[in-house]
Amino acid sequence: MTEQRASGDLTDTVARAVLGTAGVAFLRPGLAQLLRASGPFGRARTGTPGTGRPSHSSGVRVTPLGGTGRWRVEVHVVLHRGHRAVDVTRAVRAAVTESLRGTAEGALQVSVTVTVTGLV
Repeated sequence: MTEQRASGDLTDTVARAVLGTAGVAFLRPGLAQLLRASGPFGRARTGTPGTGRPSHSSGVRVTPLGGTGRWRVEVHVVLHRGHRAVDVTRAVRAAVTESLRGTAEGALQVSVTVTVTGLV
């Protein structure tokens, strides 16, 4: 599997784990999603065109650390009000780590950073 494809698959795995965590409202939208949301139909498209897969890359970045076998995972989330950010970020980090253990690349060494970008 190529590094780019592995990164895309890992990004989708991480996004699903993050979105399944209590307290997470959504992943931070990127500029493209914000522009689509303000378009003539007022609604953002979901998914990556032609793949049938969700597009979560704006709130999740998975980067290989130059041939070391380690990966850096950066997650940017918006939380529901009433949830403590520290508790949610710990839960997100644990969910991401656990979800990556279940992948074909299960022996991955990852460093996970979670950033809260807003509350709704």
